[in-house]
Amino acid sequence: MAEQQPTTSPTREKVVDVHTHMYPPDYVKILESRNKIPLVRSFEGASDPRLILLEAEVPLLEEAASKNEAPSTLPGRPLTKHYSSVAQKLHFMDTHGIDISVVSLANPWLDFVSPDEAGAVAKSINEGFSSMCADHPGRLYFFATLPLTASSQETILESITHVASLKYCRGLILGTSGLGKGLDDPALLPIFKAIAAAGLMIFLHPHYGLPNEVWGSRSGEYGHVLPLALGFPMETTIAVTRMYLAGVFDAVPDLRMLLAHSGGTLPFLAGRIESCVVHDGHLVHSGKVDTKKRRTIWDVLKEQIYLDAVVYSDVGIKAAVAASGPDGVDRLMFGTDHPFFPPLESDEQGEWESVTWNAAAVKKALGDGSQEAQGVMGGNAVRVLRLVGE
Repeated sequence: MAEQQPTTSPTREKVVDVHTHMYPPDYVKILESRNKIPLVRSFEGASDPRLILLEAEVPLLEEAASKNEAPSTLPGRPLTKHYSSVAQKLHFMDTHGIDISVVSLANPWLDFVSPDEAGAVAKSINEGFSSMCADHPGRLYFFATLPLTASSQETILESITHVASLKYCRGLILGTSGLGKGLDDPALLPIFKAIAAAGLMIFLHPHYGLPNEVWGSRSGEYGHVLPLALGFPMETTIAVTRMYLAGVFDAVPDLRMLLAHSGGTLPFLAGRIESCVVHDGHLVHSGKVDTKKRRTIWDVLKEQIYLDAVVYSDVGIKAAVAASGPDGVDRLMFGTDHPFFPPLESDEQGEWESVTWNAAAVKKALGDGSQEAQGVMGGNAVRVLRLVGE
Protein backbone atom coordinates (compact mmCIF):
# COMPACT_ATOMS: atom_id res chain seq x y z
CA MET A 1 0.00 0.00 0.00
CA ALA A 2 1.45 3.32 -1.08
CA GLU A 3 2.22 5.81 1.61
CA GLN A 4 -0.45 8.50 1.74
CA GLN A 5 0.94 11.93 1.01
CA PRO A 6 -0.04 14.76 3.33
CA THR A 7 -2.53 17.15 1.85
CA THR A 8 -1.71 20.83 1.71
CA SER A 9 -4.13 23.69 1.48
CA PRO A 10 -3.74 25.85 -1.61
CA THR A 11 -2.22 29.25 -1.02
CA ARG A 12 -4.93 31.84 -0.64
CA GLU A 13 -4.88 34.56 -3.27
CA LYS A 14 -4.63 38.07 -1.90
CA VAL A 15 -7.93 39.93 -1.67
CA VAL A 16 -7.70 43.37 -3.28
CA ASP A 17 -10.15 46.26 -3.01
CA VAL A 18 -9.79 48.49 -6.10
CA HIS A 19 -12.76 50.74 -5.30
CA THR A 20 -12.27 52.36 -1.90
CA HIS A 21 -12.17 56.06 -1.07
CA MET A 22 -10.73 58.55 1.42
CA TYR A 23 -11.15 62.29 2.01
CA PRO A 24 -7.95 63.76 3.51
CA PRO A 25 -8.51 66.36 6.28
CA ASP A 26 -7.15 69.22 4.13
CA TYR A 27 -9.66 68.34 1.42
CA VAL A 28 -12.51 68.39 3.92
CA LYS A 29 -11.43 71.89 5.02
CA ILE A 30 -11.81 73.11 1.43
CA LEU A 31 -15.35 71.72 1.29
CA GLU A 32 -16.21 73.29 4.64
CA SER A 33 -15.32 76.72 3.24
CA ARG A 34 -17.75 76.49 0.32
CA ASN A 35 -21.24 78.02 -0.01
CA LYS A 36 -22.62 75.74 -2.71
CA ILE A 37 -22.39 72.03 -3.46
CA PRO A 38 -20.13 70.22 -3.11
CA LEU A 39 -19.73 71.23 0.52
CA VAL A 40 -19.48 70.00 4.09
CA ARG A 41 -21.79 71.32 6.81
CA SER A 42 -22.21 70.62 10.52
CA PHE A 43 -25.68 70.52 12.09
CA GLU A 44 -26.67 70.90 15.71
CA GLY A 45 -27.35 67.54 17.28
CA ALA A 46 -25.47 65.60 14.60
CA SER A 47 -22.32 63.85 15.82
CA ASP A 48 -20.55 64.15 12.45
CA PRO A 49 -20.48 66.82 9.74
CA ARG A 50 -22.35 66.04 6.52
CA LEU A 51 -20.92 65.70 3.02
CA ILE A 52 -23.42 67.17 0.55
CA LEU A 53 -22.88 66.37 -3.13
CA LEU A 54 -26.24 65.99 -4.84
CA GLU A 55 -28.52 68.67 -6.28
CA ALA A 56 -31.47 66.77 -4.77
CA GLU A 57 -30.18 67.71 -1.31
CA VAL A 58 -30.17 71.47 -1.93
CA PRO A 59 -33.80 72.00 -0.76
CA LEU A 60 -32.88 70.61 2.65
CA LEU A 61 -29.92 72.98 2.82
CA GLU A 62 -32.17 75.90 1.93
CA GLU A 63 -34.62 74.83 4.63
CA ALA A 64 -31.82 74.82 7.19
CA ALA A 65 -30.64 78.28 6.10
CA SER A 66 -34.12 79.83 6.17
CA LYS A 67 -34.97 78.48 9.62
CA ASN A 68 -31.44 78.75 11.02
CA GLU A 69 -31.78 75.22 12.33
CA ALA A 70 -31.18 71.68 11.23
CA PRO A 71 -33.86 70.30 8.87
CA SER A 72 -35.97 67.40 10.03
CA THR A 73 -34.06 65.11 7.66
CA LEU A 74 -30.35 65.86 7.36
CA PRO A 75 -28.97 66.14 3.83
CA GLY A 76 -25.85 64.34 2.66
CA ARG A 77 -23.78 61.66 4.33
CA PRO A 78 -22.18 61.70 7.78
CA LEU A 79 -18.41 62.21 7.50
CA THR A 80 -17.36 59.61 10.05
CA LYS A 81 -13.73 58.66 10.68
CA HIS A 82 -14.17 56.00 7.99
CA TYR A 83 -13.70 58.82 5.47
CA SER A 84 -10.31 60.12 6.57
CA SER A 85 -8.63 57.83 9.13
CA VAL A 86 -5.90 55.49 7.87
CA ALA A 87 -6.22 53.42 11.03
CA GLN A 88 -9.94 53.03 10.34
CA LYS A 89 -9.25 52.02 6.74
CA LEU A 90 -6.85 49.31 7.89
CA HIS A 91 -9.34 48.12 10.54
CA PHE A 92 -12.01 47.90 7.85
CA MET A 93 -9.64 45.90 5.63
CA ASP A 94 -8.74 43.49 8.43
CA THR A 95 -12.39 43.02 9.37
CA HIS A 96 -13.27 41.97 5.81
CA GLY A 97 -10.12 39.99 5.01
CA ILE A 98 -8.80 42.54 2.52
CA ASP A 99 -5.04 42.36 2.01
CA ILE A 100 -4.53 45.34 -0.31
CA SER A 101 -6.54 48.49 -1.02
CA VAL A 102 -6.09 50.85 -3.96
CA VAL A 103 -7.36 54.08 -2.42
CA SER A 104 -8.74 57.07 -4.31
CA LEU A 105 -10.27 60.43 -3.57
CA ALA A 106 -14.03 60.29 -4.16
CA ASN A 107 -16.27 62.66 -6.09
CA PRO A 108 -16.19 65.59 -6.55
CA TRP A 109 -12.37 65.33 -6.67
CA LEU A 110 -10.95 68.73 -7.69
CA ASP A 111 -13.63 69.73 -10.19
CA PHE A 112 -14.59 72.76 -8.09
CA VAL A 113 -11.07 74.05 -7.34
CA SER A 114 -10.09 77.39 -8.89
CA PRO A 115 -7.76 77.19 -11.92
CA ASP A 116 -4.87 78.96 -10.20
CA GLU A 117 -4.96 76.59 -7.20
CA ALA A 118 -5.72 73.27 -8.91
CA GLY A 119 -2.14 72.19 -9.65
CA ALA A 120 -0.87 72.80 -6.12
CA VAL A 121 -3.90 71.20 -4.48
CA ALA A 122 -3.58 68.09 -6.66
CA LYS A 123 0.12 67.77 -5.87
CA SER A 124 -0.52 68.09 -2.15
CA ILE A 125 -3.28 65.46 -2.14
CA ASN A 126 -1.34 63.02 -4.30
CA GLU A 127 1.81 63.33 -2.23
CA GLY A 128 -0.29 62.83 0.89
CA PHE A 129 -1.68 59.59 -0.49
CA SER A 130 1.84 58.56 -1.56
CA SER A 131 3.18 59.09 1.97
CA MET A 132 0.25 57.20 3.47
CA CYS A 133 0.97 54.21 1.21
CA ALA A 134 4.68 54.34 2.01
CA ASP A 135 3.81 54.08 5.71
CA HIS A 136 1.96 50.83 4.98
CA PRO A 137 3.96 49.20 2.17
CA GLY A 138 2.29 46.29 0.48
CA ARG A 139 -1.13 47.12 1.93
CA LEU A 140 -2.01 50.45 0.33
CA TYR A 141 -1.68 51.82 -3.20
CA PHE A 142 -3.60 54.70 -4.76
CA PHE A 143 -5.23 56.22 -7.82
CA ALA A 144 -4.09 59.85 -8.11
CA THR A 145 -6.18 62.96 -8.76
CA LEU A 146 -5.69 65.32 -11.71
CA PRO A 147 -6.05 69.13 -11.59
CA LEU A 148 -8.50 69.21 -14.52
CA THR A 149 -9.72 72.73 -13.72
CA ALA A 150 -6.22 74.16 -14.21
CA SER A 151 -6.09 76.99 -16.73
CA SER A 152 -3.08 75.46 -18.47
CA GLN A 153 -3.03 72.04 -20.08
CA GLU A 154 0.66 71.98 -19.25
CA THR A 155 -0.24 71.90 -15.54
CA ILE A 156 -2.33 68.78 -16.10
CA LEU A 157 0.41 67.09 -18.15
CA GLU A 158 2.98 67.93 -15.48
CA SER A 159 0.70 66.35 -12.88
CA ILE A 160 0.55 63.13 -14.92
CA THR A 161 4.35 63.03 -15.09
CA HIS A 162 4.57 63.69 -11.36
CA VAL A 163 2.17 60.96 -10.23
CA ALA A 164 3.73 58.44 -12.63
CA SER A 165 6.94 58.84 -10.65
CA LEU A 166 5.27 58.06 -7.31
CA LYS A 167 6.05 54.50 -6.25
CA TYR A 168 2.60 53.53 -5.02
CA CYS A 169 0.51 55.27 -7.68
CA ARG A 170 -1.26 52.86 -10.03
CA GLY A 171 -3.48 55.16 -12.03
CA LEU A 172 -5.77 58.16 -11.96
CA ILE A 173 -9.36 58.56 -10.85
CA LEU A 174 -11.49 60.62 -13.26
CA GLY A 175 -15.07 61.82 -13.20
CA THR A 176 -17.17 62.16 -16.31
CA SER A 177 -17.00 65.94 -16.73
CA GLY A 178 -13.39 65.96 -17.97
CA LEU A 179 -12.39 69.55 -18.69
CA GLY A 180 -16.03 70.58 -18.33
CA LYS A 181 -17.41 69.27 -21.62
CA GLY A 182 -17.38 65.52 -21.07
CA LEU A 183 -14.92 62.79 -21.97
CA ASP A 184 -15.52 63.07 -25.74
CA ASP A 185 -13.98 66.56 -25.70
CA PRO A 186 -11.17 66.68 -28.32
CA ALA A 187 -9.13 68.82 -25.92
CA LEU A 188 -8.80 65.75 -23.68
CA LEU A 189 -7.00 63.66 -26.29
CA PRO A 190 -3.47 64.88 -25.40
CA ILE A 191 -4.25 64.13 -21.76
CA PHE A 192 -5.52 60.64 -22.53
CA LYS A 193 -2.42 60.01 -24.65
CA ALA A 194 -0.13 61.17 -21.84
CA ILE A 195 -1.93 58.92 -19.34
CA ALA A 196 -1.61 55.93 -21.67
CA ALA A 197 2.06 56.67 -22.38
CA ALA A 198 2.75 56.78 -18.64
CA GLY A 199 1.23 53.32 -18.22
CA LEU A 200 -1.45 54.58 -15.85
CA MET A 201 -4.93 53.10 -15.56
CA ILE A 202 -7.94 55.45 -15.50
CA PHE A 203 -10.45 54.58 -12.79
CA LEU A 204 -13.64 56.15 -14.16
CA HIS A 205 -16.17 57.05 -11.49
CA PRO A 206 -19.50 58.87 -11.84
CA HIS A 207 -19.64 62.44 -10.66
CA TYR A 208 -23.08 63.80 -9.70
CA GLY A 209 -25.45 61.37 -11.40
CA LEU A 210 -28.11 62.62 -13.81
CA PRO A 211 -29.85 66.03 -13.64
CA ASN A 212 -32.20 66.33 -10.70
CA GLU A 213 -35.28 67.00 -12.87
CA VAL A 214 -35.02 63.46 -14.26
CA TRP A 215 -36.30 62.09 -10.96
CA GLY A 216 -39.58 63.98 -10.85
CA SER A 217 -41.37 66.07 -8.28
CA ARG A 218 -41.63 63.27 -5.72
CA SER A 219 -37.90 62.44 -5.68
CA GLY A 220 -37.51 63.91 -2.19
CA GLU A 221 -39.62 61.04 -0.87
CA TYR A 222 -37.23 58.42 -2.21
CA GLY A 223 -33.98 59.27 -0.44
CA HIS A 224 -30.82 58.59 -2.45
CA VAL A 225 -32.10 55.52 -4.28
CA LEU A 226 -32.82 57.08 -7.69
CA PRO A 227 -29.63 59.17 -8.11
CA LEU A 228 -27.30 56.52 -6.68
CA ALA A 229 -28.82 53.26 -7.92
CA LEU A 230 -29.75 54.58 -11.35
CA GLY A 231 -28.16 57.99 -11.94
CA PHE A 232 -24.55 57.05 -11.21
CA PRO A 233 -24.51 53.89 -13.38
CA MET A 234 -26.22 55.68 -16.27
CA GLU A 235 -23.74 58.56 -16.01
CA THR A 236 -20.86 56.12 -16.51
CA THR A 237 -22.64 54.37 -19.39
CA ILE A 238 -23.29 57.64 -21.19
CA ALA A 239 -19.72 58.90 -20.69
CA VAL A 240 -18.08 55.76 -22.11
CA THR A 241 -20.53 55.59 -25.01
CA ARG A 242 -19.69 59.19 -25.91
CA MET A 243 -15.99 58.31 -25.84
CA TYR A 244 -16.66 55.36 -28.13
CA LEU A 245 -18.74 57.36 -30.61
CA ALA A 246 -16.07 60.10 -30.69
CA GLY A 247 -13.37 57.55 -31.55
CA VAL A 248 -11.32 58.12 -28.39
CA PHE A 249 -10.48 54.44 -27.95
CA ASP A 250 -9.23 54.19 -31.55
CA ALA A 251 -7.22 57.39 -31.19
CA VAL A 252 -5.58 56.14 -27.97
CA PRO A 253 -5.34 52.34 -28.36
CA ASP A 254 -3.12 51.97 -25.28
CA LEU A 255 -5.68 53.67 -23.03
CA ARG A 256 -6.90 51.37 -20.24
CA MET A 257 -9.92 52.16 -18.09
CA LEU A 258 -11.41 50.55 -14.98
CA LEU A 259 -15.11 51.41 -14.78
CA ALA A 260 -16.83 51.81 -11.43
CA HIS A 261 -19.96 49.86 -10.54
CA SER A 262 -19.26 47.19 -13.19
CA GLY A 263 -19.51 49.73 -15.98
CA GLY A 264 -22.93 50.99 -15.03
CA THR A 265 -25.40 49.54 -17.56
CA LEU A 266 -22.81 49.15 -20.32
CA PRO A 267 -22.62 45.31 -20.17
CA PHE A 268 -26.41 45.10 -20.52
CA LEU A 269 -26.81 47.82 -23.17
CA ALA A 270 -23.75 47.16 -25.35
CA GLY A 271 -25.83 45.17 -27.85
CA ARG A 272 -28.39 47.95 -28.09
CA ILE A 273 -25.61 50.51 -28.62
CA GLU A 274 -24.26 48.35 -31.45
CA SER A 275 -27.66 48.07 -33.10
CA CYS A 276 -28.25 51.80 -32.91
CA VAL A 277 -24.84 52.54 -34.45
CA VAL A 278 -25.19 50.27 -37.49
CA HIS A 279 -28.79 51.35 -38.13
CA ASP A 280 -28.16 55.08 -37.87
CA GLY A 281 -28.36 56.55 -41.37
CA HIS A 282 -26.58 59.74 -40.36
CA LEU A 283 -23.56 57.84 -39.04
CA VAL A 284 -23.37 55.23 -41.79
CA HIS A 285 -24.13 57.37 -44.86
CA SER A 286 -21.87 60.21 -43.73
CA GLY A 287 -18.95 57.79 -43.60
CA LYS A 288 -18.40 58.40 -39.90
CA VAL A 289 -19.08 54.72 -39.28
CA ASP A 290 -17.59 51.99 -41.47
CA THR A 291 -19.80 49.02 -40.70
CA LYS A 292 -17.19 46.57 -42.04
CA LYS A 293 -13.93 47.88 -40.58
CA ARG A 294 -14.88 49.65 -37.37
CA ARG A 295 -14.15 48.34 -33.88
CA THR A 296 -17.34 47.49 -32.05
CA ILE A 297 -18.19 48.43 -28.50
CA TRP A 298 -17.64 44.73 -27.71
CA ASP A 299 -14.06 45.04 -29.00
CA VAL A 300 -13.42 47.99 -26.71
CA LEU A 301 -14.90 46.15 -23.73
CA LYS A 302 -12.62 43.16 -24.17
CA GLU A 303 -9.45 45.09 -25.08
CA GLN A 304 -9.36 48.43 -23.24
CA ILE A 305 -11.86 48.28 -20.42
CA TYR A 306 -11.86 46.57 -17.02
CA LEU A 307 -14.83 46.49 -14.65
CA ASP A 308 -15.00 46.52 -10.88
CA ALA A 309 -17.29 44.04 -9.14
CA VAL A 310 -19.32 46.58 -7.16
CA VAL A 311 -22.66 45.31 -8.42
CA TYR A 312 -24.09 43.41 -5.41
CA SER A 313 -25.53 40.39 -7.26
CA ASP A 314 -24.41 37.29 -9.09
CA VAL A 315 -26.65 38.32 -12.00
CA GLY A 316 -24.61 41.50 -12.41
CA ILE A 317 -21.31 39.64 -12.06
CA LYS A 318 -22.26 37.20 -14.80
CA ALA A 319 -23.31 40.04 -17.12
CA ALA A 320 -20.06 41.91 -16.50
CA VAL A 321 -17.99 38.81 -17.25
CA ALA A 322 -19.98 37.90 -20.36
CA ALA A 323 -19.74 41.41 -21.78
CA SER A 324 -15.96 41.50 -21.43
CA GLY A 325 -15.15 38.82 -23.99
CA PRO A 326 -13.72 35.27 -23.79
CA ASP A 327 -11.33 36.33 -21.03
CA GLY A 328 -13.93 38.49 -19.30
CA VAL A 329 -13.43 36.87 -15.91
CA ASP A 330 -9.82 38.13 -16.01
CA ARG A 331 -11.03 41.73 -16.44
CA LEU A 332 -13.19 41.99 -13.32
CA MET A 333 -11.88 43.24 -9.95
CA PHE A 334 -13.42 43.23 -6.48
CA GLY A 335 -14.32 46.50 -4.73
CA THR A 336 -16.17 47.72 -1.66
CA ASP A 337 -17.00 51.41 -2.28
CA HIS A 338 -15.94 52.03 1.34
CA PRO A 339 -16.74 54.31 3.19
CA PHE A 340 -20.10 54.65 1.43
CA PHE A 341 -23.10 52.44 2.26
CA PRO A 342 -22.33 51.74 5.95
CA PRO A 343 -24.66 49.50 7.97
CA LEU A 344 -27.64 51.33 9.45
CA GLU A 345 -28.63 48.87 12.16
CA SER A 346 -25.30 47.45 13.31
CA ASP A 347 -21.88 48.56 14.50
CA GLU A 348 -19.79 50.23 11.78
CA GLN A 349 -16.71 48.59 13.28
CA GLY A 350 -18.03 45.16 12.33
CA GLU A 351 -18.85 43.64 8.96
CA TRP A 352 -20.62 45.77 6.36
CA GLU A 353 -23.43 44.07 4.47
CA SER A 354 -22.67 46.16 1.38
CA VAL A 355 -19.23 44.51 1.29
CA THR A 356 -20.30 40.95 2.06
CA TRP A 357 -22.94 41.18 -0.69
CA ASN A 358 -20.23 41.90 -3.28
CA ALA A 359 -18.02 39.04 -2.10
CA ALA A 360 -20.98 36.64 -1.96
CA ALA A 361 -22.02 37.64 -5.49
CA VAL A 362 -18.57 36.74 -6.85
CA LYS A 363 -18.63 33.35 -5.11
CA LYS A 364 -22.17 32.55 -6.25
CA ALA A 365 -21.52 33.58 -9.86
CA LEU A 366 -18.12 31.93 -10.30
CA GLY A 367 -17.95 29.22 -7.64
CA ASP A 368 -16.72 29.53 -4.08
CA GLY A 369 -12.96 28.94 -4.03
CA SER A 370 -12.70 28.64 -7.81
CA GLN A 371 -9.68 30.01 -9.65
CA GLU A 372 -11.99 32.47 -11.43
CA ALA A 373 -13.45 33.76 -8.17
CA GLN A 374 -10.01 34.14 -6.62
CA GLY A 375 -8.92 36.11 -9.67
CA VAL A 376 -11.81 38.54 -9.32
CA MET A 377 -11.28 38.85 -5.57
CA GLY A 378 -7.64 39.84 -5.98
CA GLY A 379 -5.50 37.98 -8.49
CA ASN A 380 -6.60 40.09 -11.45
CA ALA A 381 -5.84 43.34 -9.66
CA VAL A 382 -2.43 42.08 -8.51
CA ARG A 383 -1.58 41.23 -12.11
CA VAL A 384 -3.09 44.21 -13.92
CA LEU A 385 -2.09 46.88 -11.40
CA ARG A 386 1.28 45.36 -10.49
CA LEU A 387 0.62 45.18 -6.77
CA VAL A 388 3.48 42.90 -5.75
CA GLY A 389 7.26 43.09 -5.88
CA GLU A 390 7.39 46.81 -5.17
